Amino acid sequence: MNKEAEYNTNPWLACMPTMTAAFMFVLDATIANVALPHMAGSFSVSREESMWILTSYLIASGIVIPMVDWFCKVMGRKKFFIISIIMFTIASALCGMAQTMGQMVAFRILQGFGGGGILPISQAILLENFKPSERGKAMAAFGMIIVLAPILGPVIGGWITDNWTWPYIYYINIPIGILAWILSNIFIYDPDYAKKQENVKADFAGFFFLSIWLISLQIVLDKGNNADWFNTPWICWLSLVSLISAALFVTSQIRNKESLVDLSIFKDKNYLVGTSVQIVMQAVLLASVAILPQFLQSLMGYDAFKSGLSMMPRGLGALTATILYGSFANKFDGRLLVAVGLLCIATGCLMLGNLNLEISTMSIMFPNFLFGVGLGLAMIPIITLSMATLRNDQMTNASGLQNLLKNIGGAIGTSVVATLISRGAQKHQFMLIQHLTDTTANYVERVQTYTGAFITNYDPITANYMAKGAINRLLMQQATLCAFIDAFRVFAIAAISIIPLLLLLKNIKKENNQ
Repeated sequence: MNKEAEYNTNPWLACMPTMTAAFMFVLDATIANVALPHMAGSFSVSREESMWILTSYLIASGIVIPMVDWFCKVMGRKKFFIISIIMFTIASALCGMAQTMGQMVAFRILQGFGGGGILPISQAILLENFKPSERGKAMAAFGMIIVLAPILGPVIGGWITDNWTWPYIYYINIPIGILAWILSNIFIYDPDYAKKQENVKADFAGFFFLSIWLISLQIVLDKGNNADWFNTPWICWLSLVSLISAALFVTSQIRNKESLVDLSIFKDKNYLVGTSVQIVMQAVLLASVAILPQFLQSLMGYDAFKSGLSMMPRGLGALTATILYGSFANKFDGRLLVAVGLLCIATGCLMLGNLNLEISTMSIMFPNFLFGVGLGLAMIPIITLSMATLRNDQMTNASGLQNLLKNIGGAIGTSVVATLISRGAQKHQFMLIQHLTDTTANYVERVQTYTGAFITNYDPITANYMAKGAINRLLMQQATLCAFIDAFRVFAIAAISIIPLLLLLKNIKKENNQ
């Protein structure tokens, strides 16, 4: 049996290298989050400056993602995929050995360039290998990776950071990368349309506009909240640069016959609607992953590992949903499964929207589990539905664009929720402080109680001052808690609001049975 025949008759073989590489890439997007304070200390930089460790990675991978189809034409898809794995693995080793902040940012940029092509190519290869009727099971396996990896990232990162040192969160990529490289050489094959093409022209204008757009957008999203958004002139100017660059990029891609990406793919209604739904879901996923550990560490006193471990039920829920989807994929309308998943996400968020500072561990675990179930039920079929009406030769370009927009959605979601927390805490502080006056009986009684507790060790004036300080800390704590509650309720509204969009999708299951 020749290699092409083996490839066509054993599509699951291609899953091994693609899923291994995809897991490595997606895991790295969140594994460093809980280790940032440790890295900031190692490089003697502030927490805000250490955010560039995350930002540089996102910018670099974001630039490469939409260019994946072009790189595949220039090099051949298999060769580009292997080069991406090798570059990512080497950059991971360099990140672990970085001695300065400048080196770390440079190596993270290299890592982002290497990793940008991994996820779109992995998704495209899996979708191409399977018939439409069998894509549900393939995407269930792939979905388990893209859903579980970002959830496991904080858990693994927290454990490694607390028990070893932060460089090992990058060193663990080395054996995974070597394994993915070996498996790719053995099991991946390029069909004719994915092989190296002759006379492929470079779209330098498109690359320039894309780079300026994503770099300026990422800086605005990262620094906007701290800089008071559009009340700061440089944020306004940089936002304008990002907007103009985005418009010029789109215009250049439409006019240029040798463009980086083919935007005509958005004429496909399933792809357009499915991608829109995924953008909102990615925003909710990454925003919730960002703030829940933050809530547990800042208000509940959890350490890095324990706060990361709090996300484990979400992973178990996603795993449960993946198993269920593998059984139900061909029995139910995919749109119905997505709707049920979004309702589960909304319900989990509403339950987290009833948090208080006296909650038990189960009050965190069960909503997270339900969120994970919803994520698994919704994410896997929506990816399948969004690609179901495309030709195989469109998959690589479509996957690249889709992952770019999902990354932007995740970045916007994370930025928006940071603003919701900071501004929301200020709003609730203003509302609550109106009840802390000398004319409020409960406040006066509480001050007297606290003063009585402190007066045994301090003079009356100091004891009274400390009592009011303690009440003020409680006020700040409650105001921040209310801001977190509001954020989770916004997530629920966002999940519910995109359910009507599912009615615009074609019923692929019914069409395939005709």
